[in-house]
Amino acid sequence: MTADFLIHDADLVATCAGPGPRVGAAQNSISAIERGSVAGFEGRIVFAGPADECDRIINLTPNAPVIDARGCTVVPGFVDPHTHLVFGGDRREELRRRLGGATYAEIAADGGGIVKTVAATRAASEHELIEGGRGRLAEMLAFGTTTAEAKSGYGLDLDTELRMLRAIRTLAAGQPVELTATFMGAHEVPVEYRGRRADYVRLIIDDMIPVVAREGLAEWCDVFCETGVFTPDESQAILEAGKQHGLKARIHADELGLSGGAAIAATVGARSADHLIFVDEPHARRMAASGVIATLLPAAAFFLKLGRFAPARMLIDQGVAVALATDLNPGGGFTTSMPFVMALACFGMNMTLEEALVASTINAAAAIDRAEIVGSLETGKQLDAVIVHGALADLIRVGAPVIRHVVKRGRIV
Repeated sequence: MTADFLIHDADLVATCAGPGPRVGAAQNSISAIERGSVAGFEGRIVFAGPADECDRIINLTPNAPVIDARGCTVVPGFVDPHTHLVFGGDRREELRRRLGGATYAEIAADGGGIVKTVAATRAASEHELIEGGRGRLAEMLAFGTTTAEAKSGYGLDLDTELRMLRAIRTLAAGQPVELTATFMGAHEVPVEYRGRRADYVRLIIDDMIPVVAREGLAEWCDVFCETGVFTPDESQAILEAGKQHGLKARIHADELGLSGGAAIAATVGARSADHLIFVDEPHARRMAASGVIATLLPAAAFFLKLGRFAPARMLIDQGVAVALATDLNPGGGFTTSMPFVMALACFGMNMTLEEALVASTINAAAAIDRAEIVGSLETGKQLDAVIVHGALADLIRVGAPVIRHVVKRGRIV
């Protein structure tokens, strides 16, 4: 068997082998191989198994890179299935206010929050949006993220939403992190439509979604279903309109209260319902029955000082597949690090380390319909991997420089 890239003799290879998503007790299994190797050819995995077997059957091409992984753990490249990667402006002063005791609602009432980023993003050029996103993607890659979702939603008008999505398309072609784009014109009701929200919902449905779909700028349609933002009925109408134009559904759900988002996710067959801090058992069971993945964002709850995290244990017990994501954004997602999110999941949401890894790899890949391509170290998939210096537990040593190499499509990046 021929290979042109080899990760050799790792202390542990956590394959997180599919099929995905994993549910229930299976989320606690990482399908580990002790003293393992992973070999690739032309960017795809041709072998993932014991190192001694690899030595017998793999023939390396001349000058093939070989990573000596002794003393290391190898995991799949992380998948970040919920980011607001592209935006204009800076809201770090809101962090200072929050640390001083101001609430999310108080900051928004003073002109902060999403609407402040909307104003800055509308004023930004496409080049400025691309350059800002490029820097964030470089950080994500350094923390081991090799595939990610990226949303629009800070334009809230057709021209800026399209500019954001075109920036995402340019970014996807210009650096190693593989991206899938989400249209999120329903992130907030813009200031100019306050008092006539029905007109804005109609604008999203009649004008924005058809143009986004026609130009092929997004794979997904998302909506912020929350009290004071979009109602369940409005959310369903927007997501159904997206589906009619070929955009798959995902939803911000039950972040600030039990606002009906999980129910809408189940009703429309959304691939993922995200946040879910206030979801209850009956709605979890509906999600499980409909195959909706719960994408949990503990860093958002942490940075927003919400005082609680999503009920990951309950969701797993109810048969819901759980994924993790950073929620990278300018106001409440001050991290690009999936290992930090894993640490919060373990210590804030009572997930095991193995569950957190599965949620950051194969289940996260399933949350963006990429589980057949990435998210695990299996023959035929892309060779996307993270080499950790030390044991698996070293991944959640927050701030420790434990990531030795990041590999995308069989190349050290």
